[in-house]
Amino acid sequence: MSNLRFMRTFVAVARLGSFSEAAEHVGLSQAAVSLQMRALEQEFGRELFDRCGRLALLNTAGQELLPEIKKLLEMYERIKQPNPPDGQFQGQLTIGAIVSCMNILAQIVSQLKTEHPGLGIRLVSGKSSELAQKLEHGDVDAAFVVNMGKRTASVRWSLLQHEPVRLIVAASVEGDDPREILAHHPFLRFDRTQHTGRQIDRVLQKLGVTPDDFLELNAIEQILSLVRDEVGVTILPLLHTVDWSVGSDLRVLALPGKLGSLTRDVGLIEPRGSRQQKITRAILERYKHSLGMKGLIR
Repeated sequence: MSNLRFMRTFVAVARLGSFSEAAEHVGLSQAAVSLQMRALEQEFGRELFDRCGRLALLNTAGQELLPEIKKLLEMYERIKQPNPPDGQFQGQLTIGAIVSCMNILAQIVSQLKTEHPGLGIRLVSGKSSELAQKLEHGDVDAAFVVNMGKRTASVRWSLLQHEPVRLIVAASVEGDDPREILAHHPFLRFDRTQHTGRQIDRVLQKLGVTPDDFLELNAIEQILSLVRDEVGVTILPLLHTVDWSVGSDLRVLALPGKLGSLTRDVGLIEPRGSRQQKITRAILERYKHSLGMKGLIR
């Protein structure tokens, strides 16, 4: 079993690029991590790292070995788990989600854990780009994220919801022409370092509008609150957690049809062939059912 522990440490060093950071991650001293990696190199008969100061980066041999070691560790974890009783889920997994998905997801997971006592699920929130990276590094088993288009062949994408992109203004704002409204009101912009913000920026470019940027935030709910307070107008996806048919404090205006179908797509990413796929499939289906029951999108 020592070699398995060494392999887990190897994966941590490969991800973090440093013996000291890996040591903190796996709960060992830096010296112990260094000794483990030397032992692993002797076992495989070749050096696996380029060592430079505090850095320990995988060399070509280490990069070739990494996916094989990950497969071996995953296989070990799979065979270690006893077969659950019929109809029962067992095991431990971590699921990531963007903030707008977390409320419904937490309710679903809480219900599942009650129904399946042998199931342990931990939830973590983050930006889509961060969660995709965590999935790649094995820090989460699946994640609900915005579709950013680019994925490796080893990652499976399953659509949860199309969120239409619309111009959103306070009820007091007059007129229906998006260009006129954007030209005469302060613009509340979503963070352009994120995929959604870049998508909105492309919409503005297609409209030929240079808005009067007032602020830029990475919080859709806060932007909507400011729109309600008549601070400005915005372009955002209609969150699937909001019932847009209720209330009169906001107006939702369609963008010109010539721009095409504008949506932010939210879905689940997970490794292909994951041993946890039955669990993640059940969560995804319950999430879809929840959206259908509540009729959140109008």
